[in-house]
Amino acid sequence: MCSLVASGLILLLHTAVEWALGRWAASQRRAYAPPAWWQVWALCLLPLAIGIPLITMTLNTPTLPPALATLCVAATLVGLALALWPGAWAAQRPGNLLWLAGDGVGLMPTLLLLRTVELPGRGLSITVPLAVLAAVGGTLLGIGWLVVMTGLRMWRRQSWPQAHEVLVAGLGLSYLLLPVVHYLLATPPAYHYISTASNFFAFHSGLQVLVFVVAAGLAVGVTRLRQRILAF
Repeated sequence: MCSLVASGLILLLHTAVEWALGRWAASQRRAYAPPAWWQVWALCLLPLAIGIPLITMTLNTPTLPPALATLCVAATLVGLALALWPGAWAAQRPGNLLWLAGDGVGLMPTLLLLRTVELPGRGLSITVPLAVLAAVGGTLLGIGWLVVMTGLRMWRRQSWPQAHEVLVAGLGLSYLLLPVVHYLLATPPAYHYISTASNFFAFHSGLQVLVFVVAAGLAVGVTRLRQRILAF
């Protein structure tokens, strides 16, 4: 989770800087073309792939085994990609980015609550009916929100984003922004700590894959619905 919190901070800072640069260029009547997110990501790839294992396998106490160090590298690189992706939107299309974030909110209940079906079996103080209600109800709530966003986009004559853009927005909000919010606002001032992965991800890898699949399905579904509306 340290990697994702760091990526969440990068998301906030990078987006804010790109937005400011875009607004400054507009005020000067100049065009601003930010670097593509994948170019910045590629520049960071080698330093992170080398530096993270060196630090986690030699300096920490206890040190991490190679397998866990590799997972830290993977989590950092995925999180960094999500963090850098909105930069160009913030610089060139800040209004569209806000609308996209609204769509991403619709995926958050699925990404964060669908996993609750496994919690009763983990000995946590939540009943099976309540866990199922949270999982199913959260997903239905997300669907309802996406329908509302579709209506608002039609009313305000906004363009339709692609399915992968909606999915990336949901992933960024759920797994980068929320951990940062938890770290900054939901921990005691004298005892800041990084939230555990179990607060955001399923214990069972198969269930987590299902969460991603359902969220992707919602992104594809709402995109196709909007395309059909546009066709009419």
